Amino acid sequence: MRIISGTHKGRRLYPGKYFKARPTTDFAKENLFNVLSNYFDFEGLNVLDLFSGTGSISYEFSSRGSSVDSVEIHLRYHAYIQKTAKELEYNNLTPIRTDAFRFLERTERTYDIIFADPPYDKKEIDQLPHIIFSRNILQPGGWFILEHGADHDFSQFPGFRELRKYGSVHFSIFERQQ
Repeated sequence: MRIISGTHKGRRLYPGKYFKARPTTDFAKENLFNVLSNYFDFEGLNVLDLFSGTGSISYEFSSRGSSVDSVEIHLRYHAYIQKTAKELEYNNLTPIRTDAFRFLERTERTYDIIFADPPYDKKEIDQLPHIIFSRNILQPGGWFILEHGADHDFSQFPGFRELRKYGSVHFSIFERQQ
């Protein structure tokens, strides 16, 4: 796993063999951030990374100057994100150890970009767009990006903008209208 761009461009990270998480591939991540860079200036964005796993997406946003809340329930993964954020001196990255759905129910913050990479087999995955839009957690003009497998179709959900496919990785992108 590597950081694609920003202050730590090219930095390789090794989470260890105890990780069972499926990090977003470097290929998919690089392509997604190429798309995002056409629409957003990363400096100063408020970003929420749900189901953070290794923290790969959080580090990418932090490296580019965004302020990131990184939500992960698994103790070891959360500890790895904390350790790595400290090592990289990412003062703009806040690791939060809690269930992503519980966080969404309770947060009072709003975000410019929300990224979620839940386990592909998680039953509640279809609820995420509804929860985010009904709670107004996304700023007007903000994007919600949901990583999922090929067996999900979110094109009929309100706010759906587009689907991007990179190998077996699918990103459904939603936009909150201004």
